[in-house]
Amino acid sequence: MPEGVGFIALHVGVRAGTDQEFQEAMAIAEKKVAKLATLGADIVMIMGAPPTMVRGYGADARTAEELTRKYRVTVLTATIAQVEAFRALGIRKLVGITYFKDDLNCKFAQFFEDGGFKVAAMKGLDVPFSDAGKIPPETIYAFAKKVFVEAGGADGIYMLGAGWHNLPVIELLEKDLQTSVVSSIPAQVWATQKRLHLRAPVQGYGRLLAEMP
Repeated sequence: MPEGVGFIALHVGVRAGTDQEFQEAMAIAEKKVAKLATLGADIVMIMGAPPTMVRGYGADARTAEELTRKYRVTVLTATIAQVEAFRALGIRKLVGITYFKDDLNCKFAQFFEDGGFKVAAMKGLDVPFSDAGKIPPETIYAFAKKVFVEAGGADGIYMLGAGWHNLPVIELLEKDLQTSVVSSIPAQVWATQKRLHLRAPVQGYGRLLAEMP
């Protein structure tokens, strides 16, 4: 975020990365929204896409509207930011990579299909959820490239999750594959800037932040 924008991080406490844990996470997140509202936040971003995705397409917008009304602070979710980013970059067909198992990946793909996108693939790296942050960037790059090529290409690559170190490979993938990449943190920074009526491009993390469409 640009200089002058304060950031307060509160944690829900996701540890196992299971469907049940994600289903329960939103109730905890609401308590965090309430606390941030009392602290005078201008906007609250509920980071982490899975907790809203497992509830189905449209649940994220309903939750954000409900919490915005209840706590009188603008509330966004990761999925709202990401879907807006797809549309801003002209992505209609996407290839997704994650660090989750196939049962969850199917739900993630269905979420976007229900939102009107074509999902050519949604594949997960076979690693324990707790080890997502240990995946080397070059492994993420190779996996994304493999899934993208095997799927026959797409308008964009979607990297689900903020728990892995994928920021260094976004620009490289865009350049090498001539596509766009949407990742959790850049999408949320972009959407937050939009809501705050800011336009402070950031170089080095892909088209979305560099061009601020």
